[in-house]
Amino acid sequence: MPRPTQTITLPIIALPPGSVLLPGVVQRIPVSSHRPDVASLLAAVYARAASNKTPNARIDTIPIACVPLASSLINSKGQLLIKKDDSPTPPPAEFDPSKATKNDLFPYGVAAKITGVEGRGTGEFTLLVEGAGRVRVDKVWTTERGFVEGKVTFFPDDLTGGGVVLQELFNHLKMLSRELVAILRLTALLPRSAAGATTQGLSPLLARRLDLFITRQKQPGALADFMANIVEASYEEKLMVLSAVEVKSRVERVIELLERQVGGLKGSIKITAISTTGSGGFPFLPGQDKDDDDDARRERFRRSGIVPIKGGVPGMGGMPFPGGNPFGFLGGGQPKGIGGGDGEDQEPNEIEELAKRLEAAKLSPEAAKVAERELKRLKKIHPAQAEYAVTRTYLETLAEIPWTVTTDDRLGPHTLPRARKQLDDDHYGLEKVKKRLLEYLAVLRLKQSVNEEVDKEIKKVEEELGAANADHDNKEEAEEATEPTAVTDMTLAQEERIKAHSAKVEILRSKRMVDKSPILLLVGPPGVGKTSLARSVATALGRKFHRISLGGVRDEAEIRGHRRTYVAAMPGLIVQGLKKVGVANPVVLLDEIDKVGGSNHHGDPSAAMLEVLDPEQNHNFVDHYVNIPIDLSKVMFIATANSLDTIPAPLVDRMETIYIPGYTTLEKRHIAMQHLVPKQIRVNGLREEQVVFTEVVIGRIIESYTREAGVRNLEREIGSVLRGKAVEYADAKDAGHPEKYNPVLTVDDLERFLGIEKFEEEIAEKTSRPGIVTGLVAYSSGGNGSILFIEVADMPGSGRLQLTGKLGDVLKESVEVALTWVKANAYELGLTRNPGEDIMKGRSIHVHCPSGSIPKDGPSSGIAQAVAMVSLFSGRAVPPTMAMTGEISLRGRVTAVGGIKEKLIGALRAGVKTVLLPAQNKKDVKDLPQEVKDGLEIVHVEHIWEAIRFVWPDAEWPVDRKGKEAPVQSRL
Repeated sequence: MPRPTQTITLPIIALPPGSVLLPGVVQRIPVSSHRPDVASLLAAVYARAASNKTPNARIDTIPIACVPLASSLINSKGQLLIKKDDSPTPPPAEFDPSKATKNDLFPYGVAAKITGVEGRGTGEFTLLVEGAGRVRVDKVWTTERGFVEGKVTFFPDDLTGGGVVLQELFNHLKMLSRELVAILRLTALLPRSAAGATTQGLSPLLARRLDLFITRQKQPGALADFMANIVEASYEEKLMVLSAVEVKSRVERVIELLERQVGGLKGSIKITAISTTGSGGFPFLPGQDKDDDDDARRERFRRSGIVPIKGGVPGMGGMPFPGGNPFGFLGGGQPKGIGGGDGEDQEPNEIEELAKRLEAAKLSPEAAKVAERELKRLKKIHPAQAEYAVTRTYLETLAEIPWTVTTDDRLGPHTLPRARKQLDDDHYGLEKVKKRLLEYLAVLRLKQSVNEEVDKEIKKVEEELGAANADHDNKEEAEEATEPTAVTDMTLAQEERIKAHSAKVEILRSKRMVDKSPILLLVGPPGVGKTSLARSVATALGRKFHRISLGGVRDEAEIRGHRRTYVAAMPGLIVQGLKKVGVANPVVLLDEIDKVGGSNHHGDPSAAMLEVLDPEQNHNFVDHYVNIPIDLSKVMFIATANSLDTIPAPLVDRMETIYIPGYTTLEKRHIAMQHLVPKQIRVNGLREEQVVFTEVVIGRIIESYTREAGVRNLEREIGSVLRGKAVEYADAKDAGHPEKYNPVLTVDDLERFLGIEKFEEEIAEKTSRPGIVTGLVAYSSGGNGSILFIEVADMPGSGRLQLTGKLGDVLKESVEVALTWVKANAYELGLTRNPGEDIMKGRSIHVHCPSGSIPKDGPSSGIAQAVAMVSLFSGRAVPPTMAMTGEISLRGRVTAVGGIKEKLIGALRAGVKTVLLPAQNKKDVKDLPQEVKDGLEIVHVEHIWEAIRFVWPDAEWPVDRKGKEAPVQSRL
């Protein structure tokens, strides 16, 4: 006998007379108004579940005990006291279980959980309880709240022992169980007259489930409990099974019950043959003409779902079926894991439930028509056929799609300030994106105001129309004495009035403004917050959010769904997303749209996105699986990409593109101090007062340990520093000297935590030399700006130009343009004695840009190259705190360049005081942070002569001595 493992106190439900609950079985317990103890127990269970602090606390986590009533024929050890000739009766039905004492209860029961409560609001309800394991009732008492509690001891099944004998008994139990199911499965095919008036068969669907359950069962004790609930047995026999805590004795008792029922079934009905006597191999059944051909027998078996058993069913000759219900659970209990009730009785209820769900979904007219047709087909299909599951899944998909359900936008007087605050709290910078979203909200708010006014007018006109219809009906009921001509005139006038009101209503409805959500494309480098920005948009709008990752999508069917003719067909990602959020107007993020696969033998996924992202077409988007137009115009799509190069031009044309540049150093510093540092402090188990970051430390991490457009690596480096501080704090705390821990971080601490600096920043020179000019650069990959020294040196030679520093083709051409301009204007610059002299005669020059391992390209250093050559040839040095950027032409014009924001922030950080910019870049200066505007003197130049005069204001040029003005280039 297994040893008890635990003794605890549980609430006890005394089961109704004649009812026995076994482990692994779900049973309904009807509770009437005469059972106040159950109501009190249920209230106590709810109270205990609510008091649990776990987030998933439910009533099915609170254990109870279900104990049957005792029988006078069974002793406390579960042994039969007298030999019965007839089946003894259970305790009288009039016995009140709510007043049961320990002597009235059977010594054994089951620990159970309440899986559900069913009620109709009439004061009576039904508990669904599931048996979990055997218990022995040691002590019982009644609580102050009126229900019974008691101490119970658990008796789990011994899963390790048993040996060969138990295994043989288990195999025999399985064989008898499957034989009983097979017999009852065949009963469904027999005519009513042949099967007997009271014989009940078993539906093929439920029979297959039972057979599969029995086959897969691995525990002898669990299968014995399961079959004891199914087999015909008296109340005392079920009590004996319940009291059999030893697995071997339990299996033996159930085998006796199964042998009795299977043996008793042989006689009442005689099956003529189950063999392969016909050419088609299908058996003859009672009530069937033996002259029927194989096709008729095949059709009968196909409809029944029966597969002929090769060699026949073991032990079946002529087998009688007794009357009565062969399955105990059909009236009360239900085995866990098996579909409840007769499948044929259950399916109509499921179809009716599906019809209610379709009606509640408020389908579009076309979808409703298709659903009605498919529902009629479903009712005609047998549940065992494969087409039944396909059709049912399709209808469930239609019911789950949100055709008309929308989220009410939180639009009101405080909408724009609240949305602006939400976006500012979540993201720093990104003003263009925030501006576009606030514009959309403002338009949405104005449209809603217009629609509210139109709705008021429509309501007023409809009320007048209703009054006109009432007058018309009254006049039609005028007395017959009234002259027919007068009545006709009045009726015509009334009809004209009604038509006028109806036309006015239609005109007003046409004035309603329809909202079409924008389709945005956020383009920018990784880590700048494109994905998180979309989530903030959903929060600001008060809408649901769904993310679809398009990276690596290679099949068009993943976007538009599979045809229903395919096996395992399913809708596309768009429809699946709508099903998940449950509303028709969510914010859908199409992440990494630039990484969608191109055209291949599976189709072109990017071409499939054209219909989804076209504002003029997506109100009739057709998914291949649903095959019904779905309105996507209310969905706000936000796509993200790192580059536009891999996105087809027609797809880019359908979206509103917003470029998100990389964060500047100032922006990164703000983001780190406001967001990243507090987040990483929490992640690493520290408190804010235990680590103190300064802006100097953050600035050093940004400049020396990261070079990226976003802030992902910056967050990783901050996390590394905090983990190092966490180790220091833990060591000091464990050593008992927490006062030795220093929470303040310094720049010197960074090398201990992060190692040596990974990047070096250029710093403006302290002294100046001829031929050296400070240029400006914006790193294409890092999003940061910096200064770049341009060094020019001359030497005796043959006029050769040498370029080093890993310069790109555009930069090399820019150097050649600068040299050509200097050579052409050498006399005006005072570099030669006469206009025809070649300044490069007898010399060569070498142009070099330091940091030779870093690729450099672009035309923006043209003005710096020209000034550097003038400085070298004239011997005049350029002030070291002056930097410049701009492209030059052969005529000497200085044209606009990009990256002004990043370049000027880098210049300020490097110690530059004055910056020369092209005059065409004045518009870019407006977007600079105020700190940069205050810290730099920004000078705009249109021509190279303006730059030269500003660099050397005290110098005299030969062209000035002759009284000539510097060449002015026409803009024509």
